[in-house]
Amino acid sequence: MNRENASTALNYRRYKDGDIEWKRYEDKIFQAGWSHKCPTYVHKTPPCQGSCPSGHDIRGWLAIARGMDKPPVDGMPWQEYAFRRMVEANPFPAAMGRVCPAPCEDGCNRNEVDDFVGINSVEQYVGDWAIENNMSFPRPSKETGHKVAVIGGGPAGLAAAFFLRRDGHAVTVFESLPELGGMMRYGIPGYRTPRAMLDAEIGRILDMGVEARCGVRIGVDISIDQIDKDFDAVFWAIGAQKGRGLPVDGWDGTPNCLTGVDFLRAFNEGRLKYVTQRIVVVGGGDTSIDVASVARRLGHISTTREKDRPESVVLGHTAHDVAGTAARQGVKSVLTSLFPIEQMTAAEHERQDALREGVEIKGGVMPLEVLKDANGRARALRMCACTMDGMRPIPTEGTEFEIECDLVVSAIGQTGDMTGLDSLDNGRGFIEADRLFRVKGREAKHFAGGDIIRPHLLTTAIGHGSIAAESISKALQGIDDLPKRPRVDVHHFNLLDELRGRGLDPEKFEGPARGTSEADFAVHNYEDRSFAEIIPHGDLFLGHFPYKERNRRPEIHIEGDQVLGNFQERIKSLTEEAAQDEGKRCMSCGMCFECDNCVIFCPQDAVKRTKKSERAVGRYVYTDYIRCIGCHICADVCPTGYIDMGLGE
Repeated sequence: MNRENASTALNYRRYKDGDIEWKRYEDKIFQAGWSHKCPTYVHKTPPCQGSCPSGHDIRGWLAIARGMDKPPVDGMPWQEYAFRRMVEANPFPAAMGRVCPAPCEDGCNRNEVDDFVGINSVEQYVGDWAIENNMSFPRPSKETGHKVAVIGGGPAGLAAAFFLRRDGHAVTVFESLPELGGMMRYGIPGYRTPRAMLDAEIGRILDMGVEARCGVRIGVDISIDQIDKDFDAVFWAIGAQKGRGLPVDGWDGTPNCLTGVDFLRAFNEGRLKYVTQRIVVVGGGDTSIDVASVARRLGHISTTREKDRPESVVLGHTAHDVAGTAARQGVKSVLTSLFPIEQMTAAEHERQDALREGVEIKGGVMPLEVLKDANGRARALRMCACTMDGMRPIPTEGTEFEIECDLVVSAIGQTGDMTGLDSLDNGRGFIEADRLFRVKGREAKHFAGGDIIRPHLLTTAIGHGSIAAESISKALQGIDDLPKRPRVDVHHFNLLDELRGRGLDPEKFEGPARGTSEADFAVHNYEDRSFAEIIPHGDLFLGHFPYKERNRRPEIHIEGDQVLGNFQERIKSLTEEAAQDEGKRCMSCGMCFECDNCVIFCPQDAVKRTKKSERAVGRYVYTDYIRCIGCHICADVCPTGYIDMGLGE
C-alpha cells in the first residue's frame, strides 16, 4: 500500500489479524547479506557555526567559495553570492573578518586533521570585495507601518536595525556619540578596524532607509516616555560604556588612574596624541591588548604642563595639540593578567603581536595597591603572583613586587552608563532580558541586547540584534506568546528554500517519509536535525582528508620601537585564489559536499547521483531501496557524516 492510500484508508494496519510475531527490527539489523537499515541523509549543524555567537552559515558560504554551491543567477560573481549568504547573519563581514577572535575556528573539526579552516580570512576577503564592488542591501518590498526605536548605534543596535528594516519596519537609531559604530569605532583602534571600511558597512544599512540621530542621549535629551509614545517597539543596545576601576587601595581619586574604555575613546576620537613614559595596563582581554599596543604607538613627549597630561585629555578636559611638533619617544608598556599568558582571554595572535611590538606581558599576577608619590599621583602598582580558583585570584604569599609607572589603566570589565535610565537599571549597571531579549517587566514593547545585558564579543552583540529583531517583528505581528528558541540557535540552511531558489521545490510537500526513493511529494529520505544537533568529528570519515596547509593572510609584523607612530593596518586580505582554496579545506561537516564516495563504494549500485537538472546543495545523491541491502558502507565512507543508517522495513 502506498503512502497516499495509507493515510486515507481507515482500515490500514501495519500488523494484520493472525500476526503472532512481534517484529523487533532492532534484533534483525544484520541477517546474512542484508539488514533492516537504509541510508538517510541527515543535516546537522557544523561546530564552526555552533560556536559562532552570531550563528553564521559558515559551511554555506565556504561551499560557495569552493565552487560547489553555484550562484542561482547567471552572471552573479561567487563573491556576491557568498556576501548575500554572510549577511543573513552578520551585516559586517569586513569588520568581523578582521577583529573577531574566531571561536568558529577553535571549534572547527579540521583541527582533528591538520589545522582549522581560515574562516575569518575568507570572511574578510568577501567583505572587502563587497565594499570594493559597491554591494548594497535592498530596501524592503513592503512597509509594515510599524516604527521601532533602536537606542545605541553599535554592533547590536545596527544589526537589529538592519534586520528590522529588512522586515519592512521604519527604524530610527539614536546614538549619544557623534558617529555610529559603538565599540567598533570608539573601542577598537583604526589600524584594526579601518574607518573607511567601517563607514562603508554602516552606510549600507543607512541606505536601506534607516534614520540615524547622533548626539542624542535617551533619558537625558529625550525621555523614555516620549520614546514609548513615538514608537511601537524599542530595542536597547546602549553597550557597556563605563569601565571598571581596580578594586584595590589607592585607586579611587588618583588622577593618573584611568579605565581602558576612556583611554581608547580619547584615542579614537583623536584627542589623545601621546602618553607617559611608563604605563601599566591591568586586564588580559582584547581591550587591554589594544590599550598597551596603542600606548606603544603613541609614544611620549617631555612635558610639564598639567593640561597636557594623558588623564586630562582622557577625561575630556582638554586635547593634545602639540604632538606633531615634538619628538616622540618610546613607551615602556606593561600588561598584567590574573591568568597565565597562555590562558589570557585575548586572542593568541593579538598577544603575539603585542609581544613582538615590545609590550611586556606578565601573567599569573594580581594588583594589590596603587602606590602614590608626595603629590598624590600613582608612582607604582604593587602586585604579587597568584593562582586562580575559577574566577577568583588567590595571592601567593611572599611574592610581592612593584611595577613603577606614570599611568595605570584598568581594563578589567565594563558596565552600562545608565544616566537617566534608572528604571531600566538592574542594580548592577545592566538591563535584564530573557532569552527572547525582552526587557523584564516591559516584555510587551521593550527589548535589549549586546553588552548592556552581557558584555562579550562584537559578534555576540550582532547575534543578539538578529534574534531580538525576530522577536520584535513577531511581537509587532500580534504574536503574544513568542515561540521558544531552538536548542541550536543559528541561521540554519534550509533545503526547501534551496530548492525553491532553483525552481526545484516539490509540488506537494508532505515532510519526511520512509521509503521515498520513487515518491515526488517529499524531499527524498532527508532529515533535518540541525536545530537540535551539532555534528562531532567522530561522526566524520577523517581518513578522506589529506594534510593541506592553511592559506594564511599576509600580515605586517612590526618589531620593537618600529611601532612608534605606525598606525597602518596589520592584516591584509587573501587573494581570490587563496580564498577559494581555503574554502576547499572545509570538510562540510553535516552536509554533502559531492565527493562521490557513497556512489563509488556502494557494492549494490544502490546509491546514485541525482539528475543534474534536479540537483541542489543537500540533494546530490539518492538511494534505490530496491537495490539497497543496508550494508552501511555508504555511511562509513561519507567524509561529512551526512549519511546515517536509519531503521527501515
